[in-house]
Order: sequence, then structure tokens, then C-alpha cells
Amino acid sequence: MPRKILLIDDDRLQYRLTQALLSQSRPPFELDWADNYDDGLKRLMDGQYAACLLDYQLGTRDGLELIREAVGAGCRTPIIFLTAESGESVDTQAMNAGALDYLVKGEINARALDRSLRYALKLADTLEALRRLATHDELTGLLNRREFERILTEEEDRARRFGRPLAMVLLDVDFFKNVNDTRGHAAGDEVLHEVAQRIARGLRSVDRVARYGGEEFAVMVAEANAAMAHEVAQRLVEAVRKEPVKLSDGTELPVTISAGSAEMRGASMRASLLVQIADKALYLAKAAGRNRAMPATAITAA
Repeated sequence: MPRKILLIDDDRLQYRLTQALLSQSRPPFELDWADNYDDGLKRLMDGQYAACLLDYQLGTRDGLELIREAVGAGCRTPIIFLTAESGESVDTQAMNAGALDYLVKGEINARALDRSLRYALKLADTLEALRRLATHDELTGLLNRREFERILTEEEDRARRFGRPLAMVLLDVDFFKNVNDTRGHAAGDEVLHEVAQRIARGLRSVDRVARYGGEEFAVMVAEANAAMAHEVAQRLVEAVRKEPVKLSDGTELPVTISAGSAEMRGASMRASLLVQIADKALYLAKAAGRNRAMPATAITAA
């Protein structure tokens, strides 16, 4: 199936020319056209295009403004900037705004356009891989601690601004050191990977889960109070213990986790305190025999 390219340009002649040039690519690209700023931005943010060709002049507005707005809203589609000007200042401005390449309209031919598109697509793939390495744990595929804490801070601000609940669950693999000591670190890695997948499958799309430490995981439960967070924690504990982890050598290894949950209470409470309270609840779950979930309310009762 041809990859779809979006052209944002208010000139119909440029659309027909670009369509003709792209028809010479092998394999060919499929071209869609938006002839104004608002429609172009809307389509670009839909995320259905492999790349975007963006004109500098869009009526009374310009493509630099559109790039900044799209990138600021989280757009990851690679953008190639088109302009009739050949000045270095435009080139620099386009790259600083977020474009991955730059073409002067009067110099575009089929070969140059094809090269630019394939370069931008390759560079975008590389940048996405680097972004993932910076934000995700390599072993489990979950968010890493730094990215999780960044997201948690954002959600803390949102919860406080709109008066919405926010909750946290911390989970820890029980007796994980024994797995490494008796089965080896490769088996330990397999256990962590499988536990991570079971936790992730038990969450909603709006929740966020991270590998928080060696064998510890953290879940941010959005729009949830204490009771809902405890229910999530119980469900995740059950999801892990319901069947053993099957290792690559065929061995089936029973694995359990402990969990502690807490809710952010009051406008003055910070996310860092939320984590501390959930951690105390987790400690109580371990002290009570592991393989269970404890809510933060158990702290005051202990």
C-alpha cells in the first residue's frame, strides 16, 4: 500500500506538479492536499500521513507558524518545508521550528523530492527510536522512572487545577532476589518482562505505568479516588499470581507481587508525597505477608 503524503499549499498548480513528481517514485507515494492553514493543521494532527510537504506562504499565515503549532501539540509526522525563497535565514527558521528538510520550489525535481522524502522518513524513524530510548525501559518496554515522574507532575497540576482525583499504585515483585540467585539474571529478566506485560494489560489507556526501580513498578491511575486505586491494585496482584511465569527453558515459576495504593488529597499535596504514601502502603503489604494489596488507609490504622 502506498504511503500517504500530505501537501499543505494554497496553490493548486503546486499540488498537480507535486502529484506528477511523486508518481515517478518507486514505490510510489499517495498525495493528499490541504489548501489552507486550518485544514492542513487538522489533517496533519490526525497522524495518518507518513510525511508532510508544507509551503512557506499560506494566505495571510505562514508555514513556520503551522510547524510550531503542530510540533507544540505533539505532532511527530516528519515535515519538509517548501518555499520560493532560497535564503539561509528561511532554511534555519524552518529547521529550528521543527522541519526535517527544506526544498526550494524552483529547484524541485522528481529525484530531489524522492530523496528528501526518504531522508525525512528515515530521520523521523531514528528520532522516534531515540525518543523511545530516552523515555522507556529497554527490558520491559514500559515508561522509565524519569518520564513517569514528568507525566505525574503534569497530571498533578491538572488534577489540582480542575479539582479532579489522582491516585498512585506502587508494586514490587515478591522475593525477586531469590529468582536471580537461584535461576540467574536471564530468568529474572524474563520474570520482569512478563510481570510488566500483565500489569500493562490490566490498565486503562489513560493510566500510565513505569518500571520504577529494579523490580518495582509504578502506576498513575488518572481520575481515580482511593477506593478505585485499591481496586486496581488488587486486580493487578491477581493478574500476576493467577498463573506461573513460563520461562524460555520451559520451567513454570510461580510469581507474586505486593502493592500499595494512595490518593492525592487536598490542593497542597504534592506528587512526591503521593508516592511516599503509596510506598508506605506497599511496605505494609509486604509486612503482612506479601502477595496482596494495601490501601493508604491501612497506614493510619497500623
